[in-house]
Amino acid sequence: MPEYIYRAVDDNGIIVRSRITEKSKQNLVKRLKANGMTPIDIVQTSLGTYQRNSKSGLSNIEELMKVADNNNIYKKNQSRKFSTKERISIALSLQQKVSNRDLVIFTQSFYLLKKAGFNNVHALATLISSTENSTLKGILEDIQSGVEGGDYMYTTMEYYSDIFPAIYINLVKVGELSGSLEESLKQAVDYLDSSAALNKKIKGILIPNIAQFILLFIILMVGSIYIIPIIQDVFAQVGSTDQLPAYTLAFSAFLTQVQRFWYIPVSIIAAIVGALFTYTRTPKGKYNWDYFKYKAPIFGELIFAIDFSRLSKAMVLNLKNGMRIQESLEVSKNVVKNYVMLSIIEASINNIIVGESWVKPFEDSGLPSAMVTEMLKIGMQTDLSTMMEKLVEYMDMDIDNILQKIIKVLPQVMYSIIGVMLIFITIVVLVPCITVYMGNFLFSAAGV
Repeated sequence: MPEYIYRAVDDNGIIVRSRITEKSKQNLVKRLKANGMTPIDIVQTSLGTYQRNSKSGLSNIEELMKVADNNNIYKKNQSRKFSTKERISIALSLQQKVSNRDLVIFTQSFYLLKKAGFNNVHALATLISSTENSTLKGILEDIQSGVEGGDYMYTTMEYYSDIFPAIYINLVKVGELSGSLEESLKQAVDYLDSSAALNKKIKGILIPNIAQFILLFIILMVGSIYIIPIIQDVFAQVGSTDQLPAYTLAFSAFLTQVQRFWYIPVSIIAAIVGALFTYTRTPKGKYNWDYFKYKAPIFGELIFAIDFSRLSKAMVLNLKNGMRIQESLEVSKNVVKNYVMLSIIEASINNIIVGESWVKPFEDSGLPSAMVTEMLKIGMQTDLSTMMEKLVEYMDMDIDNILQKIIKVLPQVMYSIIGVMLIFITIVVLVPCITVYMGNFLFSAAGV
């Protein structure tokens, strides 16, 4: 049975931390709540995932714990060779990180097993035996326990939202509820691969340019705070009447005041960030923030296209399995988290109820292109599922085109920002340094 370390708050407000074995994470949560405790954090240790010891004949780790203490297990048990990384993880009770690649491999393997006719329990059991990542192995055991108990896979995955992305969980949910889990798993793999590729491309553009910007910013700060006063002191020591440029002195004086009263700008920034954070936690603030995402320069069009593409792919699955449009929208809306998109979907569902066009809310929002709304209208008059498949293909091409535009525009934007910073450094810092290097101030010091 898996072993967990938990922190929980009892009825008196006292935080309790302990180690315990339990069949699954859900069972542990129920057990804690039944005892009047509210869970704060539950971590499955890697040791709890090793269930069998062929030489000792012990069936699981719980029996092993009965005959040996924690200090002697690793000395006496030679049947399982632990790696150095596993020993450190066990000693520190830390989880092995589940990488994006681990999820891709699991999802691809699960998809192939389902395609080969395996049921969920059999497929999960097969994957558990071949999974090397101890954390993922424990999670899969938890999911298998839930499935054996009659739950859907996605209900257990929701407990591990820090491992499985929300979109991934909802894709699995759509597949399980619509009876198209194989296709949903295929989409989940595409989502993980495309997300990783997109992040890699954007990081490849942003990270070098951000590093340059930070370096230039440090040069500006050091030059203005330390070098400029030194140059001014040199002028004074030699008796020169020359002065540094007014804008250089003004910027240096400004930074000096910021250093002296640093708590004022820090407080202002903290207040602004806190206010924005609090505002975006309200329904109206969340809606406005999500609307800004769709309208943001450079990335807004891409964010909307990705969300709409996910919605379209989920609807195709549901429509192919005989769902009506209203039911398809109800189930498919779970693959998006943006409040603006959700409000449009809700308006579409309400239109269906009152006998109006479900496409109209999308058209009125002004977010989809005219091509998209026209394809939806034509689909309503012909075969919607077939048209939705064509729409998905169109959206994939559109996303690729938008990505190409971003890849071309983003470097230009970053270079422009860096160029402005270089000009500012040249005017404020380099010009005074060049003045000292040329030595013209010595003529005024000599009275010439």
